[in-house]
Amino acid sequence: MHTVSDRATGANNSTSNYKFNMGYVWMISAVAALGGLLFGYDWVVIGGAKPFYEPYFNLTTEQQIGWANSCALMGCLIGSIVSGLLSDGIGRKKLLIIAAFLFGVSSVATGWAHNFDVFVIWRIAGGVAIGIASNVSPTYIAEVAPAQWRGRLVTLNQLTIVIGILGAQVVNMVIAGQHIDGSSAETIRASWQGQFGWRWMFTAVAVPSLIFFVCAFLVPESPRWLSKNGEKDKATAILQRIGGAQYAEDELKNVEVALRNERQGRSSWSELLHPAMLSVLLLGIGLATLQQCSGTNVIFNYAEEIYRSAGYDLSGVMFNIVITGAINLIFTLFATVTVDRLGRRALMMIGTTAIAILHCLLGGAFFLGITGPIVLLLTLGVIGAYGMSLAPVTWVLLSEIFPNRIRGLAMSIAVSTLWIACFAVTYTFPILNNRLGAAGTFWCYGAFCFIGLLFIAKYVPETKNRSLEEIEAQLTAKK
Repeated sequence: MHTVSDRATGANNSTSNYKFNMGYVWMISAVAALGGLLFGYDWVVIGGAKPFYEPYFNLTTEQQIGWANSCALMGCLIGSIVSGLLSDGIGRKKLLIIAAFLFGVSSVATGWAHNFDVFVIWRIAGGVAIGIASNVSPTYIAEVAPAQWRGRLVTLNQLTIVIGILGAQVVNMVIAGQHIDGSSAETIRASWQGQFGWRWMFTAVAVPSLIFFVCAFLVPESPRWLSKNGEKDKATAILQRIGGAQYAEDELKNVEVALRNERQGRSSWSELLHPAMLSVLLLGIGLATLQQCSGTNVIFNYAEEIYRSAGYDLSGVMFNIVITGAINLIFTLFATVTVDRLGRRALMMIGTTAIAILHCLLGGAFFLGITGPIVLLLTLGVIGAYGMSLAPVTWVLLSEIFPNRIRGLAMSIAVSTLWIACFAVTYTFPILNNRLGAAGTFWCYGAFCFIGLLFIAKYVPETKNRSLEEIEAQLTAKK
């Protein structure tokens, strides 16, 4: 097995040599990150299927179109709440198994729905799986990862999300074909793509869902969760396999220190109202809101409208969507490599500044009637800046900033906020686009990003190379 020797500091400030079994750590993190891959695919597949299921179900109004695109986000909210309520009770591993099962079942059922109401119900069920995975996968990885590797490992989850997004975009393009360009809604509805092709776009994710389901049984439970729930021997065995006996001893000491207040009988809900905990929770809520209200995700979910308004036909739209996925992957890889070197705060500030400026330029392009490659390049710039900052680093920070004793509940609240914001942005885009035009809509997103930049500058700490318990001490000491 591949091992890495590092100098690390324990809770007692003594320094020890740890021999990390990074092959094992990467393996169990990769299994958890499969939840991210399914998250990415299931979330974005709707955009490529949109030109085909809309004529099939005869969706014509802004409200119907917005609901079809955003209904899964209601499930995401439900899933994040459920996972928060259950995570501290039944553990991270069981929730990963539940998410994998839901991904598989909902993908098949959505794909073969024959009326719009059934389609919506199963899209919501798939959203529940996304909500669970978006909460539990990064939390699990953060709890098994050594401090100096945690940023890269949690970013691995975002990397698999991006791979899932790109996979969905490629599948959509292949299935969509090119011979229906310029066709009427009736012609599209009567075509193979309009009757069956869009169904296979959704169904394709069943295969990786099955792989995730089987592999989730093979990973260990989070050692921090085991320790918190009185199974110290199991936690010790897992930590020893990760970093050796000394590492296990030091990490368990850190966890014990962090859990002392909980042993005094304080409930998680009441503790959230404590000024120190509330300030950290509000930080997480702010980060989650910023990630979604930056407006970047509408480029994925409404790529057809955006690129058609820029003068592209359907085949051009599908090709552009694949390019956005490829750019997203490249810049997420950049974040994976640099997040533990440059730090979380620097990437967030650089990326948010770039997104704000590019949104303003994109709005200007639409205002001036500029179409074609200029719009494509600006959207690719937005995606790239998002892929290296708000997309991956927000999940890293959310997995790090919450104290161990309230992590499951606080993460649930933050992720629920994220999905509420995502629903609001996704549902309102057709309405804003109709009322304000593309220019006004992107200017609004740009203004929000400038506000978010001020928020990051004032409130977001640097967390690289710190243990979860050290981060807790830093943030709660302020109160």
